[in-house]
Formats: sequence, structure tokens, C-alpha cells
Amino acid sequence: MEILISFLNSLSGFVWGPAMLVLLVGTGLYLTVGLKFFTFTQMPKGFIGIWKGRTSSGAGEISSFNALMTALAGTIGTGNIAGVATAIFYGGPGALFWMWVTALVGMATKFSEILLAMYYRKRTPSGYFVGGAMYFIERGLGKKWRFLSVLFATFCILACFGTGNMVQTNSIAESLNASFGVPNWITAILLFALAGFVFIGGIQRIGIVAGKIVPIMALIYILLCLYVLFSFSDRIIDVFVYVVQDAFTPTAAKGGFAGATVMMAIRYGMSRGVFSNEAGLGTAPIAHATATADCSMKQAILGMLDTFIDTIIVCSMTGFTILVTEMWTSGLNGVALSASAFKMVMPGIGDKLVAICLLFFAFTTILGWCVYGERCAIYLFGEKILRPFRFFYTLAVPLGALIKLDLVWLIADCSNALMAIPNLIGILLLSPLVFKLVTEYKQTGKIRTLDEEK
Repeated sequence: MEILISFLNSLSGFVWGPAMLVLLVGTGLYLTVGLKFFTFTQMPKGFIGIWKGRTSSGAGEISSFNALMTALAGTIGTGNIAGVATAIFYGGPGALFWMWVTALVGMATKFSEILLAMYYRKRTPSGYFVGGAMYFIERGLGKKWRFLSVLFATFCILACFGTGNMVQTNSIAESLNASFGVPNWITAILLFALAGFVFIGGIQRIGIVAGKIVPIMALIYILLCLYVLFSFSDRIIDVFVYVVQDAFTPTAAKGGFAGATVMMAIRYGMSRGVFSNEAGLGTAPIAHATATADCSMKQAILGMLDTFIDTIIVCSMTGFTILVTEMWTSGLNGVALSASAFKMVMPGIGDKLVAICLLFFAFTTILGWCVYGERCAIYLFGEKILRPFRFFYTLAVPLGALIKLDLVWLIADCSNALMAIPNLIGILLLSPLVFKLVTEYKQTGKIRTLDEEK
């Protein structure tokens, strides 16, 4: 067992190392330039599309709005609270700047993978709409590339049980136990009941629940952050300037902060940014492929806002909260660091409010990853696997709250990164098609899916 853990630790360090970050950010930069900054110019249309996407306008299973909320459910999670704190703990304030960079170029990656997922999506005999890297690789590049599709789907299933399920329930259980004294076994039972109720209703219920909870939880968390920021409003501009300057200069040791080099700021900022918004990992397109959108391009434009909302808005709120309160020099890390910033302004309840936000963030992540895992399972084993998958995925919920997850976390962490490799290969090889579809959209105002063209 020790040999396996040692191997997985080494593998995790490699797959999340500089080469992967260069590949992820480099792909985003290449697509941003190749698209002639189309993602930036289309942002207003995307935000308008969020409101319009509440009603169905085409073939699919859930509305465009609920598809976006399902994708956001998978991305807005513990990374927005603990991940940002960890990035600042190791990389200093400048790490936040590099998180912004990953998000801005990551929008092009997310846009491209969603566009390809929508263009190559297909309908199963039972009426499920399936799409994502496993389909656009096989259908776009041909059968000889199917091995990449199989690898992506396999890694996604492994990651969904670990990163998307058991790690989230474990975080919820530990947080509720620390803040409210709730025994882990009670948390396990409650989460099992809640998750089971949602999963029985399939993707329609998942989409509806995500569409209700995600906007509310995000708004509440942002309001809490704004309360802290307004309490230190005189520091906001100074902190922003400090973040930008610190991104290009070493950070000296201060208080409990050990100091950081520019490379540490880049490494931890980019890695935590990618881990949070998942641009390039290939998860969100699976949810967007189920949308009732009448145009693939409109859904891709809507979907790319996932990255902007997750990192530029939510992660920034966490980062500025930690920095304006100057708790980043306390020596604390992870959730404890974020909680301490809120507790400083709201004594007695700040840490508890963070625990509640973490609960909802993590629970909706479980819902979003169920969609990712089940669609990959359908790709590998056919529709007959759907009910068994949901059954075992539901059983994993209470298990995560009750056991130690060292090995599970390592396997999931490696799988999460390994998903990106086949996904990025597919995007890069199909990038000429992405550029072509954007040109067609500019000329005609609409594009069809592959099956509609046949």
C-alpha cells in the first residue's frame, strides 16, 4: 500500500506540474488568439443568454440555464473557499492574479470544448442527450482515436467518485463537526437521503435543484464577502495594486507567511485556478450537451461564463476577503484561513457561515459530478448502466463522510488531471473546426449540430 501511495504522490506531482499547467494555459492562449478574442467580445451576449436560457428553445433534457447551473454546481465548490486560501498561503497575494489569467484564457478553452460537445452530441435510443470529449474525439477524429475517448471516460468516472463525491462529503462532514459538533454519521445519513432523493429524479431533477441552489448559494456567499470588503473598504484599491505587483515580484516573509517566489505565485495561482474552474478538464461540456439549446454557439457562449463566474467573481471574493483582513499572514491555511477572515469581521458566526456555504458548495458539486460520471458510464457501457451507476454513486456519498480518503483522494486527483490530456488533444486537433464554426456563426447567426447537417 505504501508503494502505491508513493507512486500516486509522484504521479500527482507530475500530472499537476509545470508541463500540465503550460499545456492548459497554453491551449487557452492559443484558442483566445485563434478565435480573435471572440470570447471577450461575446461576454455581454452570454450574460443576456443566462436570463433567456431559463426557457427551453430546442431539443435536449434540461434548459440552457439549468445546464449552466449544473456545470457551475460542479465547479463552484471547496476550491473556491479552501483552494483560493491555499494558493495565497503558498504563493502569496500574487497567486490571485495568476488565477485571473487562467480564467481569462480558460474561457476560450471552455467555449471550444462546449461548442464541440454540442456540435458532436448525439441522442441515445432512450432519448438521453450525450456529449463531451468522449464523443467529439471519436466522432470528430475517427475510430482510430477512440482509445483517447475511453481514457477520458474512465478517468472521469474515477474522478467523479473521488473528487466529485467522497472528497466533497468528507469536507462537509469535517466542517459540520468542527463548527457545529455534528457527528459524522449523522451527516452521512442526511447527505445519503438528500442525494438519493435528487438522483432518483435523474438529470431533470439534478438540473432543477442546481438551478435553484447554485444562484442562491453564490449570491449569499458574495454578499458575505462584500460585507467584509465594505468593512475594510479603504484597503481594497491597495490590495488590488498589491496583487498585481506581487504577481511579478517575490513576496517577503511576513508574520506567519513564509514568503514566496514569483514562480510559486504562478504555480499555485494557476493550479488552484484550473482546479477550481476546470477549464480544459472536459467536465462542464458533458452537462451543457444536455441543454435544450436551439444553437450550439449560443450554448457555448453561455457556458464559457462558467469560468468567469467561478474564478473572476467567486474566487476573487474569497481572495480579497483574506487579503483585506490581512489574515493571509496568520500562518493558517485552507478552510481555516478563509473562515478566520470572516470570523474577524463577524465574531462568533463568521466561521459557521463559511461552514454553511461550504456545505452547499460541496453538495451541489456532488450533483454536478453525478451527471459527468453517468454520461461517461453510458459511453463505455451503454444505457443499461445508468441505474446501477446512480445506485453506487449514491452509496459512495455516506461512505465519504465516514472513512479516511487518503488513497481515494490521490487516485481522484491523478484522474482529474489525466482527464485533461485526451480532452486537450481533441480540442487542439479539432480547433480548425472551432474557428470555422465561429466564422460561420458570424456570417449566418446560427450553426447546426453534426446530426442536423446530415
